[in-house]
Amino acid sequence: MPRHAPRPRRLAVPRRALLEAAAGAALAGVLGLPARVLAAQGKAAEDEFFLFIHASGGWDVTLWADPRNEARGLVSPATTDNTDIAGLRLWVDAPAAGGAKSFAPVTPKGSSLVFGPGIGALADMHDRLCILNGLAMNTVSHPDGTAFSTTGRHLSGGRTVASSVDAICGSELGAGQTFPVVSVQFPSAFVGDRLDRRAVPLMVGEIGTLSRSLSRARHYDTDEDRAAVTALLSEEARSLAERSSHTDALHGFAIQAEGLGQMLSSGLQEVFSRGKLIQAHPEFNHAARYARQAAVNAAFAIEAMRRNVVRCVSFSSSGFDTHTSTYRQHAATQQELFDLIAALLGSLDKTPHPTRAGKKLSDHTHILVTSDFCRTPQLNTAMGRDHYPNNSAMVISPRFRGSFAFGKTDPEQLLPAPAKTFQGGPRPIAPPDLLATFLFAFGISPREHLRDGEVVPELLRSP
Repeated sequence: MPRHAPRPRRLAVPRRALLEAAAGAALAGVLGLPARVLAAQGKAAEDEFFLFIHASGGWDVTLWADPRNEARGLVSPATTDNTDIAGLRLWVDAPAAGGAKSFAPVTPKGSSLVFGPGIGALADMHDRLCILNGLAMNTVSHPDGTAFSTTGRHLSGGRTVASSVDAICGSELGAGQTFPVVSVQFPSAFVGDRLDRRAVPLMVGEIGTLSRSLSRARHYDTDEDRAAVTALLSEEARSLAERSSHTDALHGFAIQAEGLGQMLSSGLQEVFSRGKLIQAHPEFNHAARYARQAAVNAAFAIEAMRRNVVRCVSFSSSGFDTHTSTYRQHAATQQELFDLIAALLGSLDKTPHPTRAGKKLSDHTHILVTSDFCRTPQLNTAMGRDHYPNNSAMVISPRFRGSFAFGKTDPEQLLPAPAKTFQGGPRPIAPPDLLATFLFAFGISPREHLRDGEVVPELLRSP
């Protein structure tokens, strides 16, 4: 292979250097942010961990983030006629038309946030929640809404045209990890040549798939044989990297070959074993109706981050596509998911950070929760709710404001309303803005990865 001059690494531009330059006001002018805010984001992010959770199917935001409990305009609220309230711990009856009962809004003590009963145990953790309402989706298609929520771009010709937020974070902050991104039924996407090839998400249908893949018979070779092969492959990849214009990819092969050897020799298979994960984390509801698989994924996230072998874990939780009378279980499905996230936060609080002495995982773990879109404010003839071009989302991160809600909707139609004056004028917040803000919070330049979106400094904690 001929020797070439090293390829310029656009993504290898140090985030610290970028943000130091931004303090000079160049980037501040582009993003419309004070230089002091940019400088404050220059904190090292290489020891951060990320969880991306997608509520698959489109959730009813009136039951959790944007509660509506009275008929107004198009709004037909959840009532005892259309919702099974058995098991909903936070449902408290409130008057509704026709003799049915709606719910009293959930108002956690000491918070200005107001929730619906689907919020479950997360209501007690309101001080850690940054809620986004009135996200303008501009779509009612499941594939398009899912892509828009996680990449900031609509589909083109049915294809994803931009990388997802988990792949971007994995590339920028975790390319040297054994697993930069593990994606379990999450809409991950790796598009174009901007990202480090080592960060291509490892996409699986279930965590147990990896455990089975790591199992090796010993009939024909030994651990020593495998170690020798691994060393040979790694050495060859690094030798080729020195003579190649695609150095990142070949160095990535070397790292992954070494990582496989470490996994096989250290018993890391247990991190991917469904049975072992359930046994290790009984605090999660592994008998949940819809969030059962998500509970295993949450347990995997804890174990993989604790051992510092993964940077980003992304997974979906199902059960939200309720067009018919299955809507009766929608609030319970939400409660399962939010109870799981609350239990996950509790586990993160108890788990030491693998590289920062005296720190907990929760001090450096950042969670983004999204869905395809929301459901119609009115019930259909099948007693369910259909697709609606509005949404809510949630960030749980030490770098985002807690007990805070941003964005709003029309009180009668539940459509997104202008949230602030952006560079183009007043408009609602949209997924590209949320993703731009999330990336920026960790020193990743949104302009490197997103076509659209403005950073929303109101969401971030003060320096």
